[in-house]
Amino acid sequence: MIVYQVEQNLAAEEFVKVLNTSTLAERRPVADAARIAKMLQNANLVVTARLNNELIGVARSISDFSFCTYLSDLAVDLVYQKQGIGRELIKHTKLAAPDAKLILLSAPAAIHYYPRIGMKRHDYCYYIDDVMELQ
Repeated sequence: MIVYQVEQNLAAEEFVKVLNTSTLAERRPVADAARIAKMLQNANLVVTARLNNELIGVARSISDFSFCTYLSDLAVDLVYQKQGIGRELIKHTKLAAPDAKLILLSAPAAIHYYPRIGMKRHDYCYYIDDVMELQ
């Protein structure tokens, strides 16, 4: 049986392992231990999926628990994908902050997944990587 829970003290090693086994590591700084540690330290809502105590999925978010929750990382081990685990992680994240709108940026390979589970697309998203890009 898969256990879903809020887990604020997730070990960086476990987090990196599931990032690697989910392919999300391609877009995360998994080789930078200090940065991974900060990512976990500063996230205030981490929901995990465990099978026999082994981490098989994680949803890492930043939330004000009132207006918005930004789901920054949704990772499920490839072996366990297509079993509803990602949907359950999103559900538990939303239930932890029921008044807040849940927002995420999709990985390119997942753009067709989110509409299938009932999420709505938003066309107005912008980002900046470097402050020097501001004009």
